[in-house]
Formats: sequence, structure tokens, C-alpha cells
Amino acid sequence: MSSPDMQDEELLRYSRQIMLPDVEIAGQEALRAAHVLILGVGGLGSPAALYLAAAGIGRLTLVDHDTVDLSNLQRQVVHDTNSVGQTKVESAQARLQAINPHCQIDMVDRKLDAQALHQLLAHVDLALDCTDNFSSRFLLNDLCWDTGTPLVSGAAIGWEGQITVFDPNREDSPCYRCLYPSGDDAALNCAENGVIAPLVGIIGTSQAMEALKLIMGVGSPAVGRVMCYDAKYMEWRSLILKPRAECRCR
Repeated sequence: MSSPDMQDEELLRYSRQIMLPDVEIAGQEALRAAHVLILGVGGLGSPAALYLAAAGIGRLTLVDHDTVDLSNLQRQVVHDTNSVGQTKVESAQARLQAINPHCQIDMVDRKLDAQALHQLLAHVDLALDCTDNFSSRFLLNDLCWDTGTPLVSGAAIGWEGQITVFDPNREDSPCYRCLYPSGDDAALNCAENGVIAPLVGIIGTSQAMEALKLIMGVGSPAVGRVMCYDAKYMEWRSLILKPRAECRCR
């Protein structure tokens, strides 16, 4: 981590962002002070982590208990051939530090139970759901709602992806259970269903964008909207999602 005052090297590094009227020094300092949790350092988590680190997020906590497999390299761009066999968090940490040494990278290379994940969420500003199964998504959603942690949720399979934001600090925000009251894990499993490589980049970088907007208070985050992307036809659709009255998180 760098010193409390932004140094000349950092000002140059982030100059193209700082010149934006919605960012300037204040916005860059907000990014620098932020702590973001990324759950899953695979197809979605790779591009999200790369751009959050490059953009100047001060601290990232990466959670993934898996190791890098050759079949991951088609889409998980934070890893490379030399990473095969390494834990994903170690591989990602090395790459992210090479991109931006000012970003502190914390690594969690084990599967977390609810208590451990709850403790992590209590100390971060927001979380990114980059997992690929419903059980993890439901748990993360419930704990984010309990800790008041904004959650940027992304998913990608085949040629289609989606992104939305759940913010427990807003009365009008739905949660993941409002979107999927129940689910089938196979529907979100790339290993069984396949995925086109750039799709996870589009969704993962969109998650990074929503995270930056939330941290800096810029624009309108995708709360109450599910943005659905069809890569075959290059089409985005925006679906309205309202809180379910019977949702157990509310």
C-alpha cells in the first residue's frame, strides 16, 4: 500500500481517470480507500480483478479454493500457462501485483463457511459474486444482506450473460432470492454447459464498472435492473426486478 498522500507516480498512473469530471482526485482517493471482496477468481473474477486493481482499488480480497487447470485458460485471463497447478488466488495475486503494486491483495485459498465469510464481509465496502453455483450465490446474498454489503452479481453461460446490483442499504433493492427463489446448479456450470471466451470478459468488466460507480457514487447502479446480454446478436436487454414481498431476506 502507498502512503496516505497520493504520490506523483500514482497521479500519473491514474491520470486518465482523474481527468474525468465525475472522478477527479476525490474519486480516485475513494477508490484508493476501498476494500472489495471478489468471490471466485475464474471467468468473471479474472477480468473484474484485473480492472479493479488497474483502476486503483486500494485493497482486494480474493476468495477461491480451486487451482488453475489448463481448461481454465480459454477464458480466465488473470492466469497463464505457467499458472497451471497453482492456486487461483496465488496466480491472480502475482498478476495483479505486477499490474499495480499499490493494490493490496489478500488471498483466501479455502472454501469458507458462513461464519468466516460473514466476518470477511463485515470488513469490506462491497462484494462481487463471481461464483458459478447457486449454493454459493445464495449464501453470499444472505450474508451481504445481513452485513449491509452491496453486492454486484454476474453470471455467464453459453452465449448469454447477466449482471445486476443488490444493495441492502436501499429500501427499493431486490436481492438474489428475489431473482431466483430456487435454482438448479447445472444451469450456471460452465464445465457442463460451456461458455464462449469473451462473454465472461464482458460481464466481469461490467461488474468492475458497477463496483467503481458504487464506490465513487457516480451514475446510476443497476439496482432493480437485470442487464441481460446476448453475445450472438450483440443485444442488451434491461429487465425490471422488484423486491418480492415474501423474500426471507427482507
